[in-house]
Amino acid sequence: MSQPFVLVLYYSRHGATRTMAEAIARGIESVSGVEARLRTVPEISAECEAVSDTIPAEGDLYCTDEDLRQCSGLVLGSPTRFGTMAAPLKYYLETTSNLWMNGALIDKPAAAFTSTASLHGGQEATLLSMMVPLLHHGMILAGIPYSQTGLLETRTGGTPYGASHVAGKSGENPVDPTELELCVAQGKRVAELALRLN
Repeated sequence: MSQPFVLVLYYSRHGATRTMAEAIARGIESVSGVEARLRTVPEISAECEAVSDTIPAEGDLYCTDEDLRQCSGLVLGSPTRFGTMAAPLKYYLETTSNLWMNGALIDKPAAAFTSTASLHGGQEATLLSMMVPLLHHGMILAGIPYSQTGLLETRTGGTPYGASHVAGKSGENPVDPTELELCVAQGKRVAELALRLN
């Protein structure tokens, strides 16, 4: 039997959310007996459904229903778009009704993370909106507890609802050490819960 894995499913336009996903994966893999699986989703077109290659030219593979069905936990990430997740991730989640009907994700731990242009750019609203489909799938939500002192020290991103990052107006801010620390902590927490619940 293969080792349990936590799926880190994200969409990233300019790279900050991907950087966060990689830090979350490091947190997951710091827990013995659990692997991290990084997956992304393709862009979508506002005009018509575009046909993308099955495998992206670079970066992580596109998520499949089997990735979701077989995962022991899920960490969902997206940049903020007007206080909610980006359309490509939302579109992908809307195609998972077969998993929902079969209860494939029930009782698996889940969490969310995001990146915004400004400090008050909708981080918590985005994280909460990302939790709604996870609740519909019957997942168990895990935030970041205040035992993670970075939540009390951060001057940029980081919320009890999930890891976050303040990218700046033009995406000029790198993910800072406290934001990265909270990403790692979030990944570790979901991995530990996945082991307990598996």
